[in-house]
Amino acid sequence: MNLSDFSLASIAATSRRNTIRDLWDKLHHLPGGKRVFSRLIGAMAPYTGTIRAHVEVLERGRAEVWMRDLPGLRNHLRSVHAVALVNLAELTANTALAYALPDDARFIVAGLSIEYLKKARGTIRAVCECPVPDTSERREFQIPVSLLDATGAEVARAVLRSLVGPKKQP
Repeated sequence: MNLSDFSLASIAATSRRNTIRDLWDKLHHLPGGKRVFSRLIGAMAPYTGTIRAHVEVLERGRAEVWMRDLPGLRNHLRSVHAVALVNLAELTANTALAYALPDDARFIVAGLSIEYLKKARGTIRAVCECPVPDTSERREFQIPVSLLDATGAEVARAVLRSLVGPKKQP
């Protein structure tokens, strides 16, 4: 067993409880709690952490996550890079689904599609309304995400195909 076996992601995958829900429920109402939670999510998936997203709303079946338009996230057209947008969409859908899961369930993304509608500039807000699984029975879910600019215009929309199933036993 090595140190990586003790990562927050592996704890969440094998815990008897819903670690994401427990963390959010304990932190989000505290001063700076949403920022701490967002950084923890970034630490669980380090590549996702590179966009420095901020989880603003998280409840059963819904998440809102935003990211700033940072120079390191821009493309040659001076707009937010397509990969940063898909990263935000995946983070938002995964966080919404993870929060909604029963304590004995886990998931993995099996597919993802995204449609880019216009250049994304400024702060981008991702909104996800997702199904709420009532059991850990193996099942596939379609998780839609809408990405909006500061004016509320949709700049992209994504759908994640996620497989839910029971957690492996510790």
